Amino acid sequence: MLLGFDIGGTKCAVVIGKVLDDDSIEIIDKVVLPTTGPAYEMIETLFKAAEELLAKHTVSNNQLDGIGISCGGPLSSKKGLILSPPNLPGWDNISMVEMTEKRFGRNALLQNDANACAVAEWKYGAGQGYENVIFLTFGTGMGAGLILNGQLYSGTSDFAGEVGHLRLADMGPVGFGKAGSFEGYCSGGGIAQLAQIKVRERLQIGEKVSFCNSLDDLGKLTAKIVAEAAHNGDELALDIYNTCAEFLGRGLSLLIDILNPEVIIMGSIYGRARSLLDTRMMQVIEREAYIGARNVCKIVPAGLGENIGDMAALSLAVMSMQIK
Repeated sequence: MLLGFDIGGTKCAVVIGKVLDDDSIEIIDKVVLPTTGPAYEMIETLFKAAEELLAKHTVSNNQLDGIGISCGGPLSSKKGLILSPPNLPGWDNISMVEMTEKRFGRNALLQNDANACAVAEWKYGAGQGYENVIFLTFGTGMGAGLILNGQLYSGTSDFAGEVGHLRLADMGPVGFGKAGSFEGYCSGGGIAQLAQIKVRERLQIGEKVSFCNSLDDLGKLTAKIVAEAAHNGDELALDIYNTCAEFLGRGLSLLIDILNPEVIIMGSIYGRARSLLDTRMMQVIEREAYIGARNVCKIVPAGLGENIGDMAALSLAVMSMQIK
């Protein structure tokens, strides 16, 4: 039996599952909790929820095979520490692996959420059968998990894959603390910023915008609102997603040239807005990426869909079984 914790800034999930005879993972049950209160109180809440979930299915600690913990970074997977993630204020130098192993008596493995999702997609999703895989979160932020030569690559200090920090333009929406960054142009927050800039320009010269009535409403703009308008044919909304697609193509071209992957898998926004992004994105890749690298690289949406967070945590639990 596998136990997984998916820790996020807004909500957390506790999930149990098992490995089937064909080596796939079956999700058996889960509970979702809002992320509230001080770190150690929240961790105790997660542990109690896990114990209740295990008891519900009459699973004892000694029947657990492994435990996986997926959490937003920064963190140290080698030391098992959560290191002050921006979306988890107060979670400073938390010995998450040590606490979990002490409580449940089984090996636990901690990884950042992008790496955990990369493993899940590689083993059980759209990355099956490939040796060189890049997974891009493309959600609230932009981060990457890297599978290189059949192994998870996390770098010297667990910061490999922080592609959202790449600067793609001198100026532009701010993401990852940097104007014009990959995350600034290609994330939920970045698309919202881009929309605010372009909508403000239209409203200030007296033009009407179908998805934003006034300057007072700029702060309410989201990537989802703009996508809905774009799907309905709104010219400005389409222009916003075209700009996102332009910079998505530039960012992907860099990754294709540097890492020569077989497949790039993108989650969240890409899966929902692929029809708004693909044409311009591929035009840029054709223009920018080296032909020998781009011709062997597929770009696909995540295969695990809404289950990716649960599968990410359980995939780490499987990996924890190999710890000696």
